[in-house]
Amino acid sequence: MSCYERIVTHNDFDGVISAAIVGRALEIDRFFFTGPRAITESRFTITERDVVCDLPYPAAHCGLWFDHHEGSREDVRLRGMDPEAIPGSFAPADSCARVVFDYFSDKVELPDFFASTVSEADMLDGFNFSSIEDWRRETPGKIVDGAINGIEGNPKERDNFLRGLVRLVRELPLDEVGKIDNILAAYRRYQGLEDRMMRDIKKEARFLDNDPEKEIIVIDFTGYSRPPRILKKLAFLLYPEVKAVIEMKNPVYGGRKSTDLNVSMSLGICLTSVEHKKDVGEIMRELDIGDGHMGAGAGKISCGSKAEMLSAKGSLIEDILGLWKAQK
Repeated sequence: MSCYERIVTHNDFDGVISAAIVGRALEIDRFFFTGPRAITESRFTITERDVVCDLPYPAAHCGLWFDHHEGSREDVRLRGMDPEAIPGSFAPADSCARVVFDYFSDKVELPDFFASTVSEADMLDGFNFSSIEDWRRETPGKIVDGAINGIEGNPKERDNFLRGLVRLVRELPLDEVGKIDNILAAYRRYQGLEDRMMRDIKKEARFLDNDPEKEIIVIDFTGYSRPPRILKKLAFLLYPEVKAVIEMKNPVYGGRKSTDLNVSMSLGICLTSVEHKKDVGEIMRELDIGDGHMGAGAGKISCGSKAEMLSAKGSLIEDILGLWKAQK
């Protein structure tokens, strides 16, 4: 019987795969899904009976911690702790699932199919595709990832879906998981959402005036009372030569649009097959607004008014572009 009671994990594909491996290895069947900001803002209690995956290290100690985001390691160091001394494992891998898999592989017997499951997590979370065609090719991992993005319902229903998905991934190869009726139905819903997402992206995407090389696309939803839900990487279907995409929007709290500013950024698929020094996570860390890894990152700026938000938005775009050009 495991001394750990619950897995607290990121509410995305990598978080699901990580939780499935930990759950199998430690025989844990309780799962809690959340995002990085909920951890950094200590919105709920985490104890030493919890295993935390693909998220920052919590304010209070947890039982085991697994992560692959460089900013999380730096945050731990700034708090006076040695990341190597924290129970669990940190490594700058393409996915947290890889970190978890490598940690448990020589400790417990894991199913053979976990190797291919983790490879899919590496590919998707690291966005390691060689071309648009490679990215768009349907694979078991993309079906399951699409299903996560196609979940309907309230937060409780979404969490129940994710719990069921973790249990499936824990027991079955991804190609079998993707054939299960409710998973396939959620994936089909996502496919239907893509057309709407593409329209929203095309409507609001623009190049920067001071970016004559047209390396970066900005998708700005700050003018919306409720920003539409998109996957910003779909912008690379419209602009395949673009090297990065930025999405900016105001978060909604309690049904009301705030004046805070959320920003997220991803590298373009055209950079995956060439050597470069672009690092989105490093940009977020240098700006001291968030974190990420080389291929993607996100941050938040708290603003007291709309005027302050608009000013911060303009400055932020300039700062991102400056740091981007400095990464030669």
